[in-house]
Amino acid sequence: MGRKSNKGKEKKLKRKEENAKLAQSYAKVEAANKIENPMESLAAFKQYERNGLNLTIDCERVSNIDPSLIDWAFQLTKTNMETLYEQSEWGWKDKEKKDEMTEEKARYLIVKDQDGKPVGFVHFQFDIECEEEVLYCYEIQLESQYRNKGLGKFLMQILELIANKTEMMKVMLTAFKHNHDGYDFFTKTMKFEVDLISPEASLYEESYTYVILSKLTRAGKRAAALAEAAEHTLEHNGRCMSSNCGHAC
Repeated sequence: MGRKSNKGKEKKLKRKEENAKLAQSYAKVEAANKIENPMESLAAFKQYERNGLNLTIDCERVSNIDPSLIDWAFQLTKTNMETLYEQSEWGWKDKEKKDEMTEEKARYLIVKDQDGKPVGFVHFQFDIECEEEVLYCYEIQLESQYRNKGLGKFLMQILELIANKTEMMKVMLTAFKHNHDGYDFFTKTMKFEVDLISPEASLYEESYTYVILSKLTRAGKRAAALAEAAEHTLEHNGRCMSSNCGHAC
C-alpha cells in the first residue's frame, strides 16, 4: 500500500503558521498605536540646530492637535502637492485629503521655529500592509524656506528610529514618478527601494503615475535574512532529493 500524501496536512500547517504570523503583526501594530508619544525616548531628536536653523520637533496624535494646526498642515500640503496630484490619475480632492489627514490613527511630527510657528510636518501611521506591520509615511511637507537644509532627512531618520523601536518591518510611502525631486530624495538620499507591491513592479507600470517605496527596518532585515536562509535550505534539500545524493541534508 502506498504512503498517504501529507500535502493536505502541510497546507493546514502552513495556513496555521500564516494566521499566527498575521495575528502577531496585528498585535505589534496595536501595541505601537497605544504608545502615547513614540519620541519620548528620542530626546536628542527633538531639536534641530543645523544649517542656521533652530527648531523643535514634537510627536502628537491627531486628536491632540489644535484644529488650526491641522488647517495649516492641509493648506501647506495643498500648496506643495495639488499640481502633482492633478497630473496623476488620482486628481486633487480637498475632502479626501482632509479625511486622510484626520484619520483616527494619524500621528504627526510637528516642526516649529523659536516663536512656536509651524514650519513643517510629517503625517504617518502604524498599519498592516500586505500582512506586514509597517510605519506608513503619508506626507512630509516643509515650508519653502526650510527645504534643502537637511531637515527632511532628519525627519525621515526619526521615522526610521520609531519604526525600529516599535518593531515594524518597513517604513513605506507613496511617491509620484513625476515629482522628480521627491523621488530622488527618497531613493537616493534615504535609500528607499520600489516595494514588491508597487505597480512599478508589475507588468502595467506605464499605467500608473506613482510608485510605492519601502525601506526595511532592523526587524525587516532579520526576517528577510531568515526567509532567504529557509529558501536556500529548501533549494538545497530539493537538489539532494532529486539527485539522491549521499550528503547529510
